[in-house]
Amino acid sequence: METNKAQAIIEGLLFAAGDSVSLDKIANIIDMDKRKTQKIITDMIDRYDYEHRGIGIIRLEDGYQMCTRGEYFEYISMLAEPRRAQSMSNAAMEVLSVIAYKQPVTKGEIEDIRGVSCDSIVNKLVERGLVEEVGRLDSPGRPMIFGTTEEFLRCFGLGSLTELPDYDIIKENGQDKLYSQQVMEGLDNL
Repeated sequence: METNKAQAIIEGLLFAAGDSVSLDKIANIIDMDKRKTQKIITDMIDRYDYEHRGIGIIRLEDGYQMCTRGEYFEYISMLAEPRRAQSMSNAAMEVLSVIAYKQPVTKGEIEDIRGVSCDSIVNKLVERGLVEEVGRLDSPGRPMIFGTTEEFLRCFGLGSLTELPDYDIIKENGQDKLYSQQVMEGLDNL
């Protein structure tokens, strides 16, 4: 298959999907190996950026998603219904941070770290799509294990969890309070 046709198909797939599509799935659909498929997608990302197009492709873990460019948010928001800002409490930010850095993690483990109950907070994070159940622990009571979602990555502009700031470095430089404030501001835009 020629590259232009593959790019057109990939563009259509990502547009129609709305959510991220794995590299494996894209490669299977266009009947190309993963390395060539990834090269084509990388070229598309570069071209969209170079041309300052209104859309772009972002990488999320092992998948790709088509989205609008952040620099045009002000204009695109005029089209959408205004949403009430949903701020997050410091307690919710703490729980989300524990889950992000310690995942997979149970509510009991979160409560051990924080020293207080987190049941309602975890449920709220699940409702907002930032956290999800990723399994159950093989122990008495089979407690749920939680992890972050692709929505979490999208909200924080991360391609994968490996891009999370190194907490030890943040803490060492005394930036943990500043980082926490920036995270809160980012979540206000949900």
